Amino acid sequence: MDYTDDTRAKRNVAVLVMAQAILGAQMPMIFVIGGLAGGMLSSNPCLATLPISFIVFGSMTTAPWLSPLMQRNGRRFGFFIGAFAGAVGALVSAYGLYIASFPILLSGSYLTGIYMSAQGFFRFAATDTASDAFRPKAISYVMAGGLLSAIIGPQLNKVVQDAYAVPFLGSYLAVAGLNLGGMLLFFFLDLPKGTNGTPKAIDTPVGRGRLALLREPRVMVAIICGMVSYALMNLVMTSTPLAVVGCGFDKNNANDIVSAHVLAMFVPSFFTGHLIARFGVERIVATGLVILAGAGVVALTGVTLTNFYAALILLGLGWNFGFIGATTMLAGAHRPEERGVVQGMNDMIVFGMVTIASLASGGLMNCSGGTAVEGWTAVNLAMIPFLVLAGCSLIWLARQPRGVK
Repeated sequence: MDYTDDTRAKRNVAVLVMAQAILGAQMPMIFVIGGLAGGMLSSNPCLATLPISFIVFGSMTTAPWLSPLMQRNGRRFGFFIGAFAGAVGALVSAYGLYIASFPILLSGSYLTGIYMSAQGFFRFAATDTASDAFRPKAISYVMAGGLLSAIIGPQLNKVVQDAYAVPFLGSYLAVAGLNLGGMLLFFFLDLPKGTNGTPKAIDTPVGRGRLALLREPRVMVAIICGMVSYALMNLVMTSTPLAVVGCGFDKNNANDIVSAHVLAMFVPSFFTGHLIARFGVERIVATGLVILAGAGVVALTGVTLTNFYAALILLGLGWNFGFIGATTMLAGAHRPEERGVVQGMNDMIVFGMVTIASLASGGLMNCSGGTAVEGWTAVNLAMIPFLVLAGCSLIWLARQPRGVK
């Protein structure tokens, strides 16, 4: 539906921005402590980042059923499920830390992945009541809510990570509180109610199947570019706390670097939508891929704090352009009745690759060389083939006949 009055959409965007800020604060917290907690409980250093991998795996396996569920019952219903699962997951993880059980920590991480999947649909919910003109701006504004989460999460983590004798126990308890308090925001959303219980009219449009949608060039390229942007960001960010501590710096340095990274992920969202409207989505995605490559170059030139800060800031900026651009491209490449199938398929593929990236991150960081520097080098070199894949897909799309794109 092409909405012409964006009053309703702007109200929803405001609520989603607050949700992104408050509930989203848990993600930088968990990404800082996940690998460190895993390294503390796992007997194999190659498995240190497995808690983060389980979060992403949980998100990947949740998206295929959560997206259709929200189409039937409404977005708000799915968001409540996500926040509740995030609270339970944090409490289970806290219990795993308390009894020093790596499997229980992983179980809690998987439940956190259900929240991560639900949060991923905030950006799509922003488009549900938006006009075509407001759509890229709505996505950008919601993503900009991460600006506050970038400040709240790591700074809160500094206060609570050592609050108990068991390291990081306070962090997981704080995450549970963020979920339980933040879910109240969803009562203020005014989104479509879903199709559950509504009989279909005889002339109700029937959407294309998954294979047909994947054969659509614009859908396929949007998924590839979103997948590469998110996976490479996760690959490098997951290893960053391990690399920072391994190179002789402390946990607070790691918190501050991740905070700068998350700020870089979301600050550009205030103008990314405007840039897409002015220059076109393909140029913005391509710019994001170039910036991601620049992050790898900076990381490979040294392991000083300056290098870590600069590389992670570029990584966040590149993710912003690449992922928001790919999301915008996808949102305009399918019909309304295909929304649930396309978005669920997109997030399953994207987070499937992110799961692989987070698994590879720990192995590359801890098991590909004798030192932290060698591991960090391996992590950043691993970006190259995926950047080539995404770049080639954009070139291929540009060469398609105009009507096919």
